Amino acid sequence: MKEKNSSFVKPDDLSVTRVIQPEGAEKHLNVVMIVEESLSADFMTTFGNDKKITPNLDKLATESLFFTHLYATGTRTVRGLEALTLSIPPLPGTSIVKRPKNENFVSWGSVMKEKGYDNKFIYAGHGYFDNMNYFYANNGFATIDRTNFAKDEITFTNAWGVCDEDLFLKAIKEADLSHAARKPFFSVVMTTSNHRPFTYPEGKIDIPSHTGRAGGVKYADYAIGRLLAESKKKPWFKDTIFIIVADHCAGVAAKLALPIKNYEIPLFIYAPDRIKPQVVDRMMSQIDIAPTVLGLLNMKYTSAFVGKDVLTKDSWNERAFISTYQKIGYIHDDKLMVLGPKKEADYFSYVRKDGATTVLKPPQDDLLMESLAYIQGTNYIYKNRLNRLSK
Repeated sequence: MKEKNSSFVKPDDLSVTRVIQPEGAEKHLNVVMIVEESLSADFMTTFGNDKKITPNLDKLATESLFFTHLYATGTRTVRGLEALTLSIPPLPGTSIVKRPKNENFVSWGSVMKEKGYDNKFIYAGHGYFDNMNYFYANNGFATIDRTNFAKDEITFTNAWGVCDEDLFLKAIKEADLSHAARKPFFSVVMTTSNHRPFTYPEGKIDIPSHTGRAGGVKYADYAIGRLLAESKKKPWFKDTIFIIVADHCAGVAAKLALPIKNYEIPLFIYAPDRIKPQVVDRMMSQIDIAPTVLGLLNMKYTSAFVGKDVLTKDSWNERAFISTYQKIGYIHDDKLMVLGPKKEADYFSYVRKDGATTVLKPPQDDLLMESLAYIQGTNYIYKNRLNRLSK
């Protein structure tokens, strides 16, 4: 279903390119998106965890536009970045971030750049890893990684990069520079601390470094709390939207091909001077975050996104995507369609509360056609460069 206040550029073409034209003035607020390493929903007390390792995020859930039914599109960082930046479903095999000919997409970055934003991809590690710097540098962003940190900006590192606190303080400095230049800014900030070997500065939390996942999660939560506390001191804070979302979930090693419950991640959109707290429980995918935030900003733009604004009630059809390297899952209502190599197609019903699945028989033709339309359509768009900027 097409969005309200939108029209296709070429109605008879196979492209999904359309103009989004909301009523009223645009809001050129700053946007800082924290892409948090491996932040599964079930780490939070809000989602039933009893370890109390996310006090800052649990508090933030009551202060934000808090989305409670979001699925990660994959199991790797580049899958999450692909979905967040390009707003397209996962394709089998390698993420577009790592593929050749991945330049000049109509992306969240290109939309913001056209609006005059200072776009930056800020990464705690070395951005050549997984081709991240190349992808972002060729899709509307300046790139800042570990090589751009001065010695006095680094207090702790491990094999993956600088600790989250150092990364966030760097992101604040970069925001200060954009603000001083009187430019709105869009920062995509990719963390690393919540990753094996789970090492972080001692004395910050009550779990010793290098003792396991719980410590990694609690330190990441601590660093987010410090980021927001430091940002509140800045003149740009009142005009800034903070987005906190995971790149992917922490674990999908299970007997099922796609353990649906393990793909659940939280999403926070926080701007206390601009956005009223609310819980949104609509099923959604990472590909829907860009158009949803652009909707909150009331942006007029040309979209080639497959994702949609989930807050636009009259155009919303609840669905989500999950994947492994070879298999693609399409979730619609309480059903899961799994597409695999050699034309494999498996059908399940599932229970959201515990993720229990039951094989569905006979084949669900409508579900199959929907999932194929999304995946084959996305592949056609990518192969034929239908969502690229003309160069």
